[in-house]
Amino acid sequence: MKPGNHTFSVSEFLLLGLSEHQEQQPLLFGIFLSMYLITVVGNIAISLAIVSDPHLHTPMYFFLAHFSLTDLGLSSTTVPRMLVNIQAHRHTITYAGCLSQIYFFLWFIGLDVFLLAVMAYDRLVAICHPLHYTLVMSPRCCILLVVMSLILAQAYSLTHTLLLAHISFCTDNIIPHFFYEFLPLLKLSCSDTYANRCVLTYWGGTLTIMIPLLIVISYARIVAAIVHIPSVSGKWKTFSTCSSQLSAICLFYVSAIGVYFIPSSADSASKDRIAAMMYAVVTPMLNPFIYSLRNRDMKSALKRLLSRRALQSP
Repeated sequence: MKPGNHTFSVSEFLLLGLSEHQEQQPLLFGIFLSMYLITVVGNIAISLAIVSDPHLHTPMYFFLAHFSLTDLGLSSTTVPRMLVNIQAHRHTITYAGCLSQIYFFLWFIGLDVFLLAVMAYDRLVAICHPLHYTLVMSPRCCILLVVMSLILAQAYSLTHTLLLAHISFCTDNIIPHFFYEFLPLLKLSCSDTYANRCVLTYWGGTLTIMIPLLIVISYARIVAAIVHIPSVSGKWKTFSTCSSQLSAICLFYVSAIGVYFIPSSADSASKDRIAAMMYAVVTPMLNPFIYSLRNRDMKSALKRLLSRRALQSP
């Protein structure tokens, strides 16, 4: 690349992918294509069931529909590109394309986190303050919470991407990953990344410490309220509405902690790839099953949706 106004000398980056062995590429292509198709079908089915069923037009399912679409977007920023790379035997991307993928990936990650917090708040109000639920979680409030989540996720993504666009990459352009994640790319820089790491610490503390702490506090209050419910059936029914969200939260944060908080070691690159695959690919695929198989209302809505589709088909 010719020098000019650009702040980098590397014109493209090379991804190593999940495996460098060519004989394993067809198997990886089949596995990830299947996982992506399950993710697409599952998350779209959840969203369509919520939109089409009047029984699910409540704040909890309103947030779940947005969460499903966010998971679909998160998976779509990484898997299709990886499938193209495997099929075309080309694992390079331009710097601009790399920044674009990082921008959308961080945006969907941030949106996932903020929506998980919003969904925890919704369950807190529903269980701990049931008499005020319809007043607090009004349609206007629900829309406002989603819009705020979008804005905060946009700020998170845009801040990192703009700072990343102003650092230099001189010689090393090999990324030991299967998509262009922020941290592996930052490690390749030959310029001062102090500002990037300060912002990473601030946002990382917000998304991986403060918000999970708020979620834990919310569910601690929910559990305390459930304990005081007199009937066993009432306790089980109330807890079942929260168990799906708890499963999704645990799955997301355990894998994210594996990337950002486990100390580096000789095989840290392979561990990072596995942990990143968990929250970027596996979690979006499993969430539709978590929210449907453990939710009676969602299973009924999905059955009605499938029945209507079957009747409409010729």
